[in-house]
Amino acid sequence: MRLPSVARSRYGGEMFDSAIRRGLRGPLGRFASGIDFKFVTPNRITALGLALGLGSSIAAWKHQWAIALLFWLLSRIADGVDGSLARLRAATGRSSPTLVGGYLDIMADFAVYGSFVVGVAHGVGGSIAPFLWVLLAYYLNGSAFLAFSSIGERTGIRLDDGRSLSFIAGFAEGAETIAVHSLWCLFPSSAGRIASVWAGVVLLSALSRSFHAYKLLSRPRNESGLERVPTSDNDQRGAESA
Repeated sequence: MRLPSVARSRYGGEMFDSAIRRGLRGPLGRFASGIDFKFVTPNRITALGLALGLGSSIAAWKHQWAIALLFWLLSRIADGVDGSLARLRAATGRSSPTLVGGYLDIMADFAVYGSFVVGVAHGVGGSIAPFLWVLLAYYLNGSAFLAFSSIGERTGIRLDDGRSLSFIAGFAEGAETIAVHSLWCLFPSSAGRIASVWAGVVLLSALSRSFHAYKLLSRPRNESGLERVPTSDNDQRGAESA
């Protein structure tokens, strides 16, 4: 079940990240079909993405910016392929839906994002204050959408864009984060200034998400204008079992 288009564009998001994900759905799906072997599972791809992401953080720590950029981008490709493979197998009836894939995916994302900030902060030297602000902004932004996703689904609110969690659109999402972290590797001497601006954008995103979450959760259920589904039917990502 999906949200009405008005509510979907207002809360679920027609942001830059959403357009990028729609554009990549076809290529990622074809790539997933090409690696659809028995020993390749969505959770193993998630683990590979985590390993590559942590490797990019270590490379940034050691000032190896080209390697850091390569590993960072490969880790984000893996982050997209795991869900595509899970959906492919669910659609063909070769996997049973579980929630573990979505859980592992979000945990891996947080680990990679946080460790990469730490690696870059050490690698570029100088003041780490801009990167501390980025970490604080990530913490608040993540709290905003995770809290809404958890509480919202308990009350039947589901913003369904194909991901495991209900994401209220923000100014700073996956595609924007990939771009900014890549800029840190391409221009390490300017990484601190970029981080300062980025922290402000992410903080604005957290405030925006919190505002919309408050509005949604404070309305009586019959006035929200959103479709609601039972929590047992909410696993859109589906079979991401090991």
